[in-house]
Amino acid sequence: MGAHLQPLALRLLALTFPLVAKGFSDETLEKAAKSEGYCSRILRAQGTRREGYNEFSLRVEGDPEFYKPGNSYRVTLSAATPAYFRGFTLIALKEGKEGDKEEDHAGTFQIIDEEETQFMSNCPVAVTESTPRRRTRIQVFWTAPPTGTGCVILKASIVQKRIIYFQDEGSLTKKICEQDSASEGVTDKPILDCCACGTAKYRLTFYGNWSEKTHPKDFPRRTNHWSAIIGSSHSKNYILWEYGGYASEGVKQVAELGSPVKMEEEIRQQSDEVLTVIKAKAQWPAWQPLNVRAAPSAEFSVDRHRHLMSFLTMLGPSPDWNVGLSAEDLCTKDCGWVQKVIQDLIPWDAGTDSGVTYESPNKPTVPQEKIRPLTSLDHPQSPFYDPEGGSIKLVARVVIERIARKGEQCNIVPDNIDDIVADLAPEEKEEDDTPETCIYSNWSPWSACSSSTCEKGKRMRQRMLKAQLDLSVPCPDTQDFQPCMGPGCSDEDGSTCMMSDWITWSPCSVSCGMGTRSRERYVKQFPEDGSMCKVPTEETEKCIVNEECSPSSCLVTEWGEWDECSASCGTGMKRRHRMIKMTPADGSMCKAETTEAEKCMMPECHTIPCLLSPWSEWSDCSVTCGKGMRTRQRMLKSAAELGDCNEELEQVEKCMLPECPIDCELTEWSQWSECNTSCGKGHMIRTRMIKIEPQFGGTACPETVQRTKCRVRKCLRGPGMEKRRWKEAREKRRSEQAKKNIDSDQYPVCRMKPWTAWTECSTLCGGGIQERYMMVKKRSKSTQFTSCKDKKELRACNVHPC
Repeated sequence: MGAHLQPLALRLLALTFPLVAKGFSDETLEKAAKSEGYCSRILRAQGTRREGYNEFSLRVEGDPEFYKPGNSYRVTLSAATPAYFRGFTLIALKEGKEGDKEEDHAGTFQIIDEEETQFMSNCPVAVTESTPRRRTRIQVFWTAPPTGTGCVILKASIVQKRIIYFQDEGSLTKKICEQDSASEGVTDKPILDCCACGTAKYRLTFYGNWSEKTHPKDFPRRTNHWSAIIGSSHSKNYILWEYGGYASEGVKQVAELGSPVKMEEEIRQQSDEVLTVIKAKAQWPAWQPLNVRAAPSAEFSVDRHRHLMSFLTMLGPSPDWNVGLSAEDLCTKDCGWVQKVIQDLIPWDAGTDSGVTYESPNKPTVPQEKIRPLTSLDHPQSPFYDPEGGSIKLVARVVIERIARKGEQCNIVPDNIDDIVADLAPEEKEEDDTPETCIYSNWSPWSACSSSTCEKGKRMRQRMLKAQLDLSVPCPDTQDFQPCMGPGCSDEDGSTCMMSDWITWSPCSVSCGMGTRSRERYVKQFPEDGSMCKVPTEETEKCIVNEECSPSSCLVTEWGEWDECSASCGTGMKRRHRMIKMTPADGSMCKAETTEAEKCMMPECHTIPCLLSPWSEWSDCSVTCGKGMRTRQRMLKSAAELGDCNEELEQVEKCMLPECPIDCELTEWSQWSECNTSCGKGHMIRTRMIKIEPQFGGTACPETVQRTKCRVRKCLRGPGMEKRRWKEAREKRRSEQAKKNIDSDQYPVCRMKPWTAWTECSTLCGGGIQERYMMVKKRSKSTQFTSCKDKKELRACNVHPC
């Protein structure tokens, strides 16, 4: 037999997992040799079997005995602490089939986490591990086969410490049969009985992982959020929601609007089947680092009758997409309470709206469809679409952890050491695990309890992260929460009643004078020790309406409820109002006050220093040359509700770039000069002045002198010619002298120096230019004379032809 065993062991080592082959029968070897299908070989590989307590289990969510064709179910393979497994194989077969043929397999698996699971390369209908490593649980979705398939066997194999476990029965095999059409509409869930004793208290913590980084396609940047969490701990007789079921009106309002009001109303109507209503605040935006905003959490209790828990929250904005758990059983088969549940969540469709994108317009689904998980092949426009049909990336994780047990317990032996620690009093495990590389401020005092009644509430304290010395070491939360109850209520007293808030006061029994009014409340949870609830559920007090019942008095309504305090911490004001029902019968003015105000005290204000991001790089200068401005920004990382932050978030400073080019600027052209000859052909000139010289590469100056031809009367030859020229020269000198006198006397308060001598002619012949200047000797202080400035004159010279 050893000769046959060795080659088979080598084949299994190469094709599946490393294992020590032992205990195989000749019959098994013969079947394996005949079969050519890899799926059939792994199915026939029989390994060690463990009797008694099964440390590994295969579970279908809700433990159904029947499946609905086409519905999807979450399948979990897990190991009980301290056990673990390194590898696994998961397969679904039609009852009585060997798995040799493709048609022997039933339904299809859908991968949830590609880092944990993948389809087996040589047996694509089976699921196996992505990488061999120690693990305690894996999850996949299984879609049930079509009608007429019959019963299906889900089978799992486990590899642990080089030993393979593969069972045809017991905890690693699950048989589930097709639901008879006659029972259509009946829930899959069997009648579950819990044998645990006492009660257990749990904390639900929700970690959203939906962000633009993880789900970039069409991510709604401005409006992304998780709606308020709503759920309950309940009995098997009440189901909030389930795959394959239809959404109630409450589920529909959560799914489409994110409103938990109707859902909470539906839950409270099932008061006998519900132990605790589970509620947690909405999250805007959907994702923030945990050191900026703590994950939302809620506490709830379970007992033997109400040992299931369900919750849901909307992924918003979306047509009708949610995540949540349905009928999660917290009671173990060993009559104990589950220590911890960790579930990774993908979104599901409520079946009430047919939109395919986050912000699709409302499109009611008529008729309403069943609740189902979203897949990557739903619609090409879907943000989760993958043409290859890959798995949808997880959008959230929920952790449900037991934090206390009360009353006498059936299984007095703890499940493991973690179970013992969970039941210790809080003061016994107050251990600071803050890394040395995280520098914090001191904790602020605890806030007031969120509950003013004996209903469970929470109080909070905060601290500021001052420095993170090592960015590779994460720093714990900056917020700490603690369960609490209202004044006079004890969480340790087993005889304490959990009461609702008081309902508003009834109207006063009279409309004028003194009367009575009453208000009521109801018992939300009876004492855990079974005693009677002695807390009063009704109270009455005197009320006065319209003290003066005379013709001159006016009738007013009762005072309304007080408004919220104007301050969120410290001292503020609150107001209440009433209305005038009838003016005085004698026609006089109504003197009754309709508004009343008084001071109100809120918890002491504690300034939470701002958490700011580092400054960004400086922006580019606002100009391309010369002087401009540049800016830089930083962001507020601490939550807005922690208080106002007065630190500046933007800085502006001046910036200087190389000087801008300055182009040449000229005056307008002067008038043309006189012709340079008194007879015959000559020329005239005109000039313009340079106002601004070009600088820093600016445009150069164009010509400043222009010349044009001119013709005067024909020259006459004779003795009178010289006399005429002399006469013209004399007239010219006289006109120049007169101009000097005018320039000197034009502005008597502007004292000028005499004209300078003419400069040399710019050319020797052909017409040049001479210049002279008159400089200001003393400027006038009066603003009336604004033209008191240096003067310049030009004249033509050497106009004779060259």
